[in-house]
Amino acid sequence: MSEFFSVRTDESWEETQARLEAAGLGDGLPLVPPTEMRLAAMLAGIADPDAALGFMPPMFGEVTPRAIAYNAVLAGCRAAELPVVMAAVTACLEPELNLLGLMTTTGSAAVATIVHGPIVQALGLNASINCLGPGNRVNATIGRAVSLCLRNIGGAREGSGDMATCGQPGKYTFCFAEGGEGPYPPLHVRRGMSPGTSAVTVIGVSGTAEVLPLRDGEGGDAGADAILDALSIIMRASVATTGASRQPEPPQQVFVLPLELAERLTAAGIGLEEMQRQLLAERSNAGVAIAGEASEIYPIVTGGPGVKMAYLPLWGGGSRMVTRELGR
Repeated sequence: MSEFFSVRTDESWEETQARLEAAGLGDGLPLVPPTEMRLAAMLAGIADPDAALGFMPPMFGEVTPRAIAYNAVLAGCRAAELPVVMAAVTACLEPELNLLGLMTTTGSAAVATIVHGPIVQALGLNASINCLGPGNRVNATIGRAVSLCLRNIGGAREGSGDMATCGQPGKYTFCFAEGGEGPYPPLHVRRGMSPGTSAVTVIGVSGTAEVLPLRDGEGGDAGADAILDALSIIMRASVATTGASRQPEPPQQVFVLPLELAERLTAAGIGLEEMQRQLLAERSNAGVAIAGEASEIYPIVTGGPGVKMAYLPLWGGGSRMVTRELGR
């Protein structure tokens, strides 16, 4: 973990960037200068900025609200976004995520943050066109703040804590929001939280893959079989090629499902539980368990118009999602 320091307001941009880079506090992109004023504004309303929240692998730096806020400032967050960053960072400490494995693997694992509930609209996160891509400051800076915490608190830096052979762009920032529409309960509700609450889910992903329904149905529309067949193929391939099949328990499965396809499946009489059941039971090859239970196949309805899905393969070395309510 690096030593955090504030910078003077009269310090030049170039001098600030050079000092932060020399201290190992950056990710290669320009950083917002962490002045005392910015840090104080970020921490406003935090009762105990130095409360011990745990220790973050791989180098086990101490996690405190002050340390999280510092990295949120560097990333360009506003104070209203700090609760989301704090929930995501503390969720990363839960054993089932296996942050030590995620951060030290030679694989390409990155931590992705998914935001659920009323906070999405309140903060203005993008849950529409290009929701996994650039263009929205809130998505980008929340994801970057989490990644900077992994580097600057946890010590996951290339060549020491982070040993990824190739890595992936998601290590810079990876945050998106669940859409507010759709035929299924929101992910955090499916995972036991009350409707109307705001929450985050963190997952360790090996990347993203675009998935298109295999064939067109009548009238050029992708039918239910076309959608489910494409998903089952990529899930089986992921389990077979990432090492997930060698783990003691079957993996979870996560994919982004456009609203248009979710509605087509529902219109065909295939709701959430039936889709999960078919993907697990009827569309798995013998000997390839794509998930432990049908309920551990997680479609997330979000994104803009279109029929192209995004598959998010969880790290094959062994990692399970963690969902946490904001403020808990």
